[in-house]
Amino acid sequence: MGDSMAFLEIRRITKLFGGLTAVWELDMEVMEGRILGLIGPNGAGKSTVLNLIGGALKPSKGEVVFDGVTVTKLGTHQRARLGIARVFQENLLFNGFTALENVLVGFHLKAEINLFSSFIKTRSTRAEEEMLREKALETLAFVGLESHADGLSANLPHGSQRLLGLAIALATEPRLLLLDEPLTGMNAEEVQSMLAMIRTVREQKGITCIIIEHNLKALMGLVDGVTVLNFGKKIAEGTPGEIVENPAVMEAYLGTEEDVA
Repeated sequence: MGDSMAFLEIRRITKLFGGLTAVWELDMEVMEGRILGLIGPNGAGKSTVLNLIGGALKPSKGEVVFDGVTVTKLGTHQRARLGIARVFQENLLFNGFTALENVLVGFHLKAEINLFSSFIKTRSTRAEEEMLREKALETLAFVGLESHADGLSANLPHGSQRLLGLAIALATEPRLLLLDEPLTGMNAEEVQSMLAMIRTVREQKGITCIIIEHNLKALMGLVDGVTVLNFGKKIAEGTPGEIVENPAVMEAYLGTEEDVA
């Protein structure tokens, strides 16, 4: 694939909810191996854009092209199979499962083996289960949670639960990772370990990332590029340095002080 072609292309995407315009004629390109920050005041349409990329929502108009394939009409699972994974803001963990079992669910989603129908194990599925178990342990080790493998996910501290959510997404072997406010509710130490983890994901696995985050100070030190939305429209894009200097961006944020929680 040539360098000139974007890994992810969003072409004039519009999303209407009834009479409300959530996203309007958005153009966006993300190159492979980049970390892109998606920012803007509350209600700017950031989560809607993430949902349009992940497949949870279909656009009213426009196209989503991933690695040369038009995925606009594909559902979440089909996009996951192509390599688009989402790490949710809420910890969508199976609380009655151990950390290891949670990651195994991620592998099963990828392999489409039905976890619950694998009671009758032939020798080959047993070998497969063992291989998946090893891969799951490797994934936990990658995010620094190997010592918690057999602990219930419900008992993990908040920051570790977020890392486990990341591990589950990584188990699907994604090429594009969508992170929805990965730093929310974290203490300073947890924030640093999550930032380090996202950097490692890009450096060691070459995964492209799109991140929505309210913690702008942390985000600006992480990303290569930033796209700024306000009222569903793109008002700016550039490097973190350019965005910080942009008067339209300052105005968008400062003009909505009453919205800031």
